[in-house]
Amino acid sequence: MTACVSIRIAFNLKIPLMLKTACLCSLLLSSIFVLAQPNDPNDAPARLVPVTSIITHKIGNKNIRVVTSRYGEKNDFVFIALHDNEFTGIETAKSVLETTGGLLIRIENDDNRNISFRLDRRSFTFDPNRMFSKAGIKKTLQTFGRCNDRAIKEVDQFANRIVKLFPKTAHCIVAIHDNTDGEYSVNNYQKGGQSANDARLVTVEALQDPDDFFLTTDSLVFHQLSAKKYNVVLQHNVRVKEDGSLSVFCAKKNLRYLNCETEHGKSAQFDEMLEAAISCLQEMHPND
Repeated sequence: MTACVSIRIAFNLKIPLMLKTACLCSLLLSSIFVLAQPNDPNDAPARLVPVTSIITHKIGNKNIRVVTSRYGEKNDFVFIALHDNEFTGIETAKSVLETTGGLLIRIENDDNRNISFRLDRRSFTFDPNRMFSKAGIKKTLQTFGRCNDRAIKEVDQFANRIVKLFPKTAHCIVAIHDNTDGEYSVNNYQKGGQSANDARLVTVEALQDPDDFFLTTDSLVFHQLSAKKYNVVLQHNVRVKEDGSLSVFCAKKNLRYLNCETEHGKSAQFDEMLEAAISCLQEMHPND
């Protein structure tokens, strides 16, 4: 019987006022005591504490730290944060992994998106999500002003170091990205959009913000997340332009890839989408 019902009954009973008051006080104290009791620790899932290791890779004069955090024993789902300024996705991923388990790989770059270094007294800059092919490396270095063969080699070695961190047992590489309102969205992949040629299929949900979307190389993942009413892009793995991005690399290597992309600062949305993605992937591998 709840405290509210008990109090109502106490007032309806034909008993002296003093007794009613004593009964009321007793019931209120009992209800406060119950509410104040701590939750049974067995009711909440155990939070996994990550085992973290750090490698340092030198590019020219720059030492870049790559942090790997393993949550539990699972390493079939690999989460990767290539841009160190995309805080929403990184912090949300850590929270989700504490309950689901998995491996998180992230580049530390002084909270900067792009990586700059000096080589032979010259400065170079590149986007770490454009370093997974030599063509992509050349283009991203040129975009930021300077490129030569030695710089391409330095960046290529760094990319290979990252890829070697992927376990051979990985079922999916999950990229974590934030974006800026209106600058990059699912609309880029619709007919007439600047990336339309890179998409095989596109699902756009009217109730979802276009800035919040998934991009995947896998048709089964595409259909499952589309059924959950999210914005989803299925990359055209044959005709997608070679820009050095991780999604193109994974397609070539037959690695399942999923990018979870939300507008910067929308932690609740990122949490929801990431949990939906993990649920989808777990359904595909129920015995793992």
